[in-house]
Amino acid sequence: MMSTELLTEESVGDYLASRDDLASRIDASTARAREVGDGNLNLVFVARDASGRSLALKQTLPYVRGDHSWAVTEDSIFAEARGLEAAAQSAPGLAPDYFGLDADRRLVVIEDLSEWRVWRGALNDGIVSTGAGAAVGELVAALGFSTSYFGLPPAEVQSRVARSINPELWQITEDLVFTEPYFDHPHNSWDAGAEDAVLALRDDRVRSHVAELKHAFLTRAEALLHGDLHTGSVFVPVPSGGAGAASAGQPAAKAFDFEFGAYGPTAFDLGMFFGNILIAQARDAVAGANPAFSSWLSGLYSETWSAFERGIRTRWPERVDPVLTDDYLETWLEETWRLAVGYAGVEAIRRSIGWAKVSDLETLPEPQRVEAVRRLLTTSRELVTSGGRIGSAADLSSALSGVAA
Repeated sequence: MMSTELLTEESVGDYLASRDDLASRIDASTARAREVGDGNLNLVFVARDASGRSLALKQTLPYVRGDHSWAVTEDSIFAEARGLEAAAQSAPGLAPDYFGLDADRRLVVIEDLSEWRVWRGALNDGIVSTGAGAAVGELVAALGFSTSYFGLPPAEVQSRVARSINPELWQITEDLVFTEPYFDHPHNSWDAGAEDAVLALRDDRVRSHVAELKHAFLTRAEALLHGDLHTGSVFVPVPSGGAGAASAGQPAAKAFDFEFGAYGPTAFDLGMFFGNILIAQARDAVAGANPAFSSWLSGLYSETWSAFERGIRTRWPERVDPVLTDDYLETWLEETWRLAVGYAGVEAIRRSIGWAKVSDLETLPEPQRVEAVRRLLTTSRELVTSGGRIGSAADLSSALSGVAA
């Protein structure tokens, strides 16, 4: 049974009119809404009034959109709200502006970014988004410091950890990222030409390294994570002159879809993002984009990591615990990098052969897709089992290029 009343395009205006706190942001009497969500777990409405002011409303569904018999939790909206609020406090401008949670209706109201573009599509089209990698790195650093034992007293962190537990959606991550691709499972699929690369993942050496990554994901409650930080959950602006940098003063990227958020290792967010850049590189390698785009793309690891490291180091003097020495920071950064490389590998693997595949690969003709997937699986197996051998962003950016089709 449905526990909340779902909005419709016709009822959004009445809902906005019931929210006095939104009166200064939109004229509910002239607002018209359209449903623009393309995911399975939420409704997303964009409401625009006669003067052009707009808002977005995101409401969780009690079922999977494509299968109403598949019940899912509506409580993921609380994780969404926590992530949006944390980003607003620690990284303003790097997520949609947040205008509050309606707990009873299981919805949040946020900035309308429908005139921006989902980064995955821009990457598929070979568009350079200057500064977007640095924006992602700064977001992860801001959350990684401000919500962790680095920036908060232990009692506050422990209270936040307890409030952020998100078991149903994290079970999805456990299954799709860390388990199913390494066994025979009905969620897995691939082209016949990639068979040997897939089967090479199914040995205990690979599984043991995946087990380490999974155990860290489940047990290291370091900081509040985005939880699903990939190029499909980042918006980039569409500059007025076409491809290129954002307008002056405009953020270079904004992350959205925080519903998978909970406390975990900061490296996980970095690794998810790196894994999707690796996928974009694989597409680029077989599709033959222009050299300037290829060079920029391979530099995103360094751009992102440098911004992340700079963000942590800049905040480090504000740490709340004096026993956290400068030497410990170096150790923590090294371990975060090592784990991020492994998480990049498992993310690229699951997006290649598991559930929730990505358009980077699926829109390629079959011969190119097979080649891209083979390169990804071989490279990703190396990332998962590297044990620290890939020690720099330069090593990561060149990892794919040495793999034969």
